[in-house]
Amino acid sequence: MKLRIKGNSMRLRVSRSELARLLNGERVEETIHFSAAPDSYLTYGIQSAPQPAAIRIEWKPRNVTVLLSYERMRLWGGDAEVGIYESLDLGHLGSLEVTIEKDFACLDRSDEENNDTFANPNAEAVCR
Repeated sequence: MKLRIKGNSMRLRVSRSELARLLNGERVEETIHFSAAPDSYLTYGIQSAPQPAAIRIEWKPRNVTVLLSYERMRLWGGDAEVGIYESLDLGHLGSLEVTIEKDFACLDRSDEENNDTFANPNAEAVCR
């Protein structure tokens, strides 16, 4: 899973095997370490949850989880949808833009670098 953060937005890109795990009810997560100090890390993840909202964010120190409703996860897991795009209200702080997308193969990368990605439907474009 890839994470991109810019300002008040976050984008997660999910591989084929990760999506399969999510659809089986598993949590998918990654951890990044910033130094050798034991508390200098961030874990980020996605999982499904029984909830009325399509997306909800759960924040704990050094851990952020994107929770997707079962229904939204099921819809996104099909072939027709590339991603989920939501704007979450943060009150006086504005909003958090959340994007969760299937990770498509880049046309300018090797097969090894594109391992476990979704087939790119746009053969004329170049990934950036």
